[in-house]
Amino acid sequence: MINQSYRLIDPKQIRVDFIDEKLEKDELIVKPEYLSICAADQRYYTGSRGEEVMNKKLPMALIHEAVGRVVYDPYGKFPKGTKVVMIPNTPKEKDKVIKENYLRSSLFRASGIDGFMQEFVKIKTDRVVEYKKASPRIAVLAELISVGMNALEHFEQYSNPNKMTLGVWGCGNVGYIMALILRHHFPNAHIYVFGTTKEKLNYFSFADGVYLINEIPDNLRIDHAFECVGGRGSENAINQIIDYINPMGTIALMGVSEHNVPINTRMVLEKGLTLIGNSRSGREDFEAAVSFFESSEDIRNYLERIISEEIVVKNINDIHQAFENDINNNFKTIMKWEI
Repeated sequence: MINQSYRLIDPKQIRVDFIDEKLEKDELIVKPEYLSICAADQRYYTGSRGEEVMNKKLPMALIHEAVGRVVYDPYGKFPKGTKVVMIPNTPKEKDKVIKENYLRSSLFRASGIDGFMQEFVKIKTDRVVEYKKASPRIAVLAELISVGMNALEHFEQYSNPNKMTLGVWGCGNVGYIMALILRHHFPNAHIYVFGTTKEKLNYFSFADGVYLINEIPDNLRIDHAFECVGGRGSENAINQIIDYINPMGTIALMGVSEHNVPINTRMVLEKGLTLIGNSRSGREDFEAAVSFFESSEDIRNYLERIISEEIVVKNINDIHQAFENDINNNFKTIMKWEI
């Protein structure tokens, strides 16, 4: 099968590469239906990852958030037309302790190997999860949700039983998804969201309270926190969490930063805090994500709210348009993939 891969070759330059695909053991073919742009994709697209990283990883097809329909499964497990979420994490081994997304040997699509911006995707059968109820424009958020499910699992494993007040720092996509997961998983807890943009905070109608980071009440305290800021804002977010969190609390770190982040370790020690690193996700997290959005129409409606724009993509110019528009969108830009 001759496949077309839409690869980034330099910042804001995409070309079509034709690839002769041959199915290997336990592989099937999926036709992408919807793709979602992530901040990581933007860093590659704009070249902000730095020259050394770009030279090492390009050319490469972007996008690690995608859903599609099975067009061919030689093993007959998935009938033609089955709707599936595709898992970008690609493990090469199994470990009894370390999850697949933390194994240093694992590969990740759109971060060193081709992502899902292709005409067809050749993929292992265990790298897809079937979904049924949701529309594909909601299901394409599964990867983002799965990251939250991974963080939730770690949080429950390492946090203390005091879970009456939970704080989420960050009013973007990750913060919104994480807050929604917490609302669903801890219905009796008070969920507070802290951010820098009032317009975005207004979307968090399911939270018990939202605050601009410079307007937090002095007497507010939280049991545990989720840092969903990333970038240069991580420093202020983490240190503010340390100020407002109760002793023995847990801080789930979810924001990605390209630079080292200095934090107030003195108060981490004095309060006996636990910091947990969370990155990416594995199959079990994707299964939990699908169960999450399939379980409730209300959840699907809340997820619909963070789709800022849907762009129909039929050629390379449409891809460029989607990435350019995404820079100015408050939340998610998704592509209806008609290539």
